[in-house]
Amino acid sequence: MKGILLLNGQPHRGDICADGAYVVCCDGAYDWAKGRVKIDENVGDFDSLSFLPDPPPTEIYPSEKNYTDGEIGLERLLARGCDEIDIYGGGGGREDHFLGNLHLLYRLHRAGVKGRLYARNSVIFPAAGQTVFCGRAGDTLSVLPFGGDAHIMQSEGFKYPLDGLTLTYGSCRGISNVLRSDRARFDCDRGTVLVFLDFDEEEKG
Repeated sequence: MKGILLLNGQPHRGDICADGAYVVCCDGAYDWAKGRVKIDENVGDFDSLSFLPDPPPTEIYPSEKNYTDGEIGLERLLARGCDEIDIYGGGGGREDHFLGNLHLLYRLHRAGVKGRLYARNSVIFPAAGQTVFCGRAGDTLSVLPFGGDAHIMQSEGFKYPLDGLTLTYGSCRGISNVLRSDRARFDCDRGTVLVFLDFDEEEKG
């Protein structure tokens, strides 16, 4: 089952593929998402809205709480059994919230759930083991260690090969690689990496 999480960061300008998905909207994300995608559930403390959204929330959380609205929404999707979750509106805005949203990706990865975060000009996702993905030749791609050191055993389709590379936590090595073809792959045999695949706004609509 696919889930979609809408966050109150930089509004997503492209299409949102929600066919067959359960959509959870968090607090102020309703301002940019209403009318663009069918929202199944609104969650949060709603301190960013001056009105209650539609559909009405089943619970309004206190503004002083231990979890962000995005984390509450993510747990709702996991409780519904979603095994694939796309996050929109998680970039821009406050830097601490953006870093927290990357932690939500790590939460999904540890739970065995496929997660992606669509920011203004990139899609971000964690990966381990053998990973194959499609882009466009010439696209910029960055691969960074996520949660600790990571090792890439083999790679294919990159301008700067990753074969045998240890990505050390605290180092920027892995930033600004380039795809040499529309299809690329790597095998991360130790640790987890965070992949940033850049795209043009025109490409995403």
